[in-house]
Parts: sequence; C-alpha cells; structure tokens
Amino acid sequence: MPTHTQETHAREARSKTAALDFPDGFPKETVKNLSSVLNALLADVFAMYIKTKNFHWHMSGAHFRDYHLLLDEQATQIFNISDDIAERVRKIGGTTIRSIGQIGHLQRIADNDKEFVSAEEMLAELCADNRGLVQSLRAAHETASKAGDYATTSLIETWIDEAERRAWFLFEATR
Repeated sequence: MPTHTQETHAREARSKTAALDFPDGFPKETVKNLSSVLNALLADVFAMYIKTKNFHWHMSGAHFRDYHLLLDEQATQIFNISDDIAERVRKIGGTTIRSIGQIGHLQRIADNDKEFVSAEEMLAELCADNRGLVQSLRAAHETASKAGDYATTSLIETWIDEAERRAWFLFEATR
C-alpha cells in the first residue's frame, strides 16, 4: 500500500503532466514523432542563430559593413522562427527543449569555436549550414505531411523559402 507521501508525489506528477497536455487530435505516437522532428529543428535554429551572431560579431575585412549587416539581418530572421517552432510543438501536444545542454545534444549544425575565421570562410560555412537546414526542413515537412499536420507543413514551407534565400545571398556574396 502506497504511503501518503508516495500518493502525493504520484498525484503531483500526474497533475504536472496533465497541465502540459493539449487536446490536439493527434495520436500520442504522432505527437512524439512530430515533436522529435521539430525539437531537432529548434536545436538547429538556435545553433545557427548563435553561429550567425558569432560571425556577425567577429566579421572583419574589406566588406565588413555589408557582411556585418547581412549577418545581423539573417540572425534576426533565424531567431524569429524559434518561437514559432516551439509553439507548434506545444500546439500539437508535445513538449519542447528546455536547456542549452539539450540543444547541444539535438543540434545537427556544427559549432565554430575557432579563434579566427575569414569573412569568406564565414559566409561559405553559413551558406552550407543554411543548405543543410533546408534539407532538414524538407524531411520535417515530409513527416508533418504524412501526419496530416497542415499547419506545420505550411510554416515549414515558409522557413524553407527563407533558408534558401539566406543560402542564396551568402553564396552570391562569396563569388
């Protein structure tokens, strides 16, 4: 027979879990799959945001002002989708990332901690990262589409277009 303390802890755990439940209409397995895909995207978005700001802060060279402003604009665009991704996870009934450690575990975009990176290397690396993000977004779109999650597919289509545009601008800046 459970003790009073055990019953209290079990009730609190159920209450906390129930507080995060949302009646979305998706089966639990679908919520789990979609949340997993979206949380990986969210981790990538945070990693790209930090890398883009890092390169923005450490930009140097003949085209400093143009590249500095370009990367600031791109970082803002990248950061702006983070809340949409996290809120989408919650809307479908999932939970989202909670820490920098979890971001580090899930991210597929590699960090760059080098002391010095030339402007050309920065732009080329961010171009490749944005192209990689496009591939991840397309895979997420496929998962959401198979689940019948039209709202997520619609959002992802916009994010794909934005990432392709960022990659295009970065590619053209390095020619």
